[in-house]
Amino acid sequence: MDNIIAIANQKGGVGKTTTAVNLVAALAKLGKNTLLIDLDPQGNATTAGNLDKNTIEYSICEALLGECDINEAIFKVSSNFDIIGTNTNLVAAEINLLNGRDSKKLHNLITNIKKDYSYIIIDCPPSLNMLTINALNCATGVVIPMQCEYYALEGLSSLLQTIDRVKGDNPNLEIVGVIRTMFDGRNNLSNEVSAQLISHFDKRVFKTIIPRNIALAEAPSFGQDIISYSKSSKGAIAYLSLANEVIFRLRNNNG
Repeated sequence: MDNIIAIANQKGGVGKTTTAVNLVAALAKLGKNTLLIDLDPQGNATTAGNLDKNTIEYSICEALLGECDINEAIFKVSSNFDIIGTNTNLVAAEINLLNGRDSKKLHNLITNIKKDYSYIIIDCPPSLNMLTINALNCATGVVIPMQCEYYALEGLSSLLQTIDRVKGDNPNLEIVGVIRTMFDGRNNLSNEVSAQLISHFDKRVFKTIIPRNIALAEAPSFGQDIISYSKSSKGAIAYLSLANEVIFRLRNNNG
């Protein structure tokens, strides 16, 4: 079965892009040939992949608009780590998808390249728009980053309802897991919200917890993932642990 994972949460600031970039880097470090698709017009994952989002000639935008072959938009970040970048031009592609009610365009594009990768990770925008719907329509799994703060569960029901609706067209779509991000174990609220997530999602909550870590915050400013920037940091160790959990869960789901 294809391992295509959408990293999704319509709430911003929960570590979605950080998770997408560093999960790909960790999978690559474990020897898995992995592709990151930046589907967020902000282009933060593109920057973290050391691409200049303002000057890239071909991005996921041009591929979605039919202005280039998707293979032309693939850039190599490092061994086993490829990326398809983006920038604010992606808003035009989203409008085009919306006007054409085309929820399968990304699915059709990925069909041509998915055989080349063990894992494809899609960084979704922080909203439930046509780009997110396209990501969910081609994904086999969803990873939901959740910050352990007061509004963690706010709006989550909308995402879960969207996932359920998309499953009508994409029955392979499943929630791989919920990952707790920016966690501070010294904070009582973090522990309380963590307990709420476990109560709500049970075994779908990953055992791995992503801590607050200065290296995770610094790495993007150097155009690097956490594995390249500080492989011995707590953040790098956590994302390597998450990658192993993802591999294990997908193997069990597929087997």
